[in-house]
Amino acid sequence: MAFRAGAERGLGAGRAAAEQDAIGWFHAWEGNIISVDELDVYGLVGEDGFARLIGAFYRQVPGDPILGPMYPPDDLPGAEQRLRDFLVGRFGGPQRYTEQRGHPRLRARHMPFAVNAAARERWMQLMGNALDEVQLPPEAAALLREFFGGVSEMLINRPG
Repeated sequence: MAFRAGAERGLGAGRAAAEQDAIGWFHAWEGNIISVDELDVYGLVGEDGFARLIGAFYRQVPGDPILGPMYPPDDLPGAEQRLRDFLVGRFGGPQRYTEQRGHPRLRARHMPFAVNAAARERWMQLMGNALDEVQLPPEAAALLREFFGGVSEMLINRPG
């Protein structure tokens, strides 16, 4: 079941809070604790949801003065496929990314690109725009926003 209410699982508030890191994202809804495990996201949005999200993101990239220059124009379709496949696998779908490319090694793969705080903020802005556009289920969108925020912070590799 994609949604697990703390009361349904027999968890008191303290126990539910203690399981937050192990289970995933929690959302208060009608007085119950609802959790969406990261691996439930694919079940909620499917291939189509991830394709729409990543498509909406990459449509913004070519004209962006900060991110556009980081992406070779002839590799935009490849970048789109890699991000889509990574997210699909990361959130419970088929593991195409790791089958084709091995371990994600996100920091190492992004090291050639000057990712500073401004680039991170712009990436988050464009991905936020994409999330707003495609209107994924709120539980999935909230978990993805949190994930993107943490990962994008980790990928900063240059000052400024």
